[in-house]
Amino acid sequence: MNKPIRRLALFTMALFGVLLLNISWIQTFQAESLREHPYNSRQFLKSLNQHRGSILVGSEEVAYSEPVGGDSERYQRHYENGPMYAPVVGAFRAGSATGIERAANSFLDGSNELLAVNNFRDMLTGEEPKGADVYLTVDSGAQQAAMDGLQSLGKNGAAVALNPQTGAVLASYSSPTYDPNSVASVTNTEEANQNWTELEASEQQPLLNRGLNQVYPPGSTFKVVTAATALENGATPESTQEAPASLDLGQPLPNAWDGPCNGGAPDSLAHSIEISCNTSMANWAIELGGQKLHDQASAFGFNQGPMEIPLPVNESSAPLETDPNILGRAGIGQANIQATPLQMALVAAGVANDGDVMKPYLIDSIQNSNLEEVKAAQPEVAFPDAVSSGTAEDLTRMMIGVTEGDEASGPAGAISGIDVAGKTGTAETGTGHTHNWFISFAPADDPQIAVAVVVENGDASGGAVAAPIAQDMMEAVINE
Repeated sequence: MNKPIRRLALFTMALFGVLLLNISWIQTFQAESLREHPYNSRQFLKSLNQHRGSILVGSEEVAYSEPVGGDSERYQRHYENGPMYAPVVGAFRAGSATGIERAANSFLDGSNELLAVNNFRDMLTGEEPKGADVYLTVDSGAQQAAMDGLQSLGKNGAAVALNPQTGAVLASYSSPTYDPNSVASVTNTEEANQNWTELEASEQQPLLNRGLNQVYPPGSTFKVVTAATALENGATPESTQEAPASLDLGQPLPNAWDGPCNGGAPDSLAHSIEISCNTSMANWAIELGGQKLHDQASAFGFNQGPMEIPLPVNESSAPLETDPNILGRAGIGQANIQATPLQMALVAAGVANDGDVMKPYLIDSIQNSNLEEVKAAQPEVAFPDAVSSGTAEDLTRMMIGVTEGDEASGPAGAISGIDVAGKTGTAETGTGHTHNWFISFAPADDPQIAVAVVVENGDASGGAVAAPIAQDMMEAVINE
């Protein structure tokens, strides 16, 4: 009888030992990560009693804190042009935060280790502790144009713009949006929480950042990737494929019009991009094969897993296809191809930047309360040599044909006096509706901005509904 008791005692002691080791491990090695974890609401509640740093676009404070009723013990967060910037800035509310408010929280609340010297100096001088200010890369004109364009249509969708030479995010707007002021009150938390609950429950998903976290079939904008695959594997803009009125890919794959491309003759790669020919581009995908198309898409950023900019970005996918019927549809951005608007902006930006895809980023710099820069963006290449500079040059000329050619499919994306490289897209959704796309960059000879716009269930053409929004966003940056 004593032997079983001894075994039980030893087992119990071992369990206590494991428990003590686990507690010691957590307190010693995981305390910092747990304290900063986004789901640790105690940190955010504590922050209500701190002077939180501002978030700025240019010189405009788009998020800032003020004492409540002159009481410096509590601070209220305010948002200027809240609905316009909400998809990026997010909201800081009792117990949690979203967007940049969450991603840059340790800087905004002053707890980041890079602010330790400044915090110590403030303590010695008796200054009130303050968080750092976060300067975004967003261009207010491009962001405004994106919001105005999507709201004028009354449609859900998203628009993303990048500086192709650096990767700086110039715009990231998602429709529908919301007003973060409605959920940030510290004086009427019951109403703020109710507003948040309603936003979470809304079928329109206003809290979803469609530009970064929603994937769509990219439709014919993906033909840029297919064309890049062809050019990287020996084709030229003048190389041709058969372009009949319809292909039998298990089910008929027709062109967007009732007839063949190029009058029934084999169509060149350049002309197929200009008019957005489905059948020739599907033939290109089938001839090139699934491995080459998959590899080229991956070179632009597909299939690379999620990323942070520092907001989280969902992965875009272009699976390796072996069935010719599926592969042909993949070549025109259908089948299993799924892309975020950011990903398609990266495709445009990679072509614009001589083949190098820069890593996208939203934070330009961070300054402490003494206006000293503690962190600055360092542009870096995410996907070098996605295509060769020669292929990028060919694609640019082909995409200019989309906005300026004799049979241009996207003339609404053109800008007077400036060459614009673009590509339209109309993606079938399987619901009887279509999503409408436009990707572009300008000026084509010295790109300052690359854009991707998607309009959900636009039921038109990308050239009709998405291209004008992209045009306004490009003009906003170019004309500054």
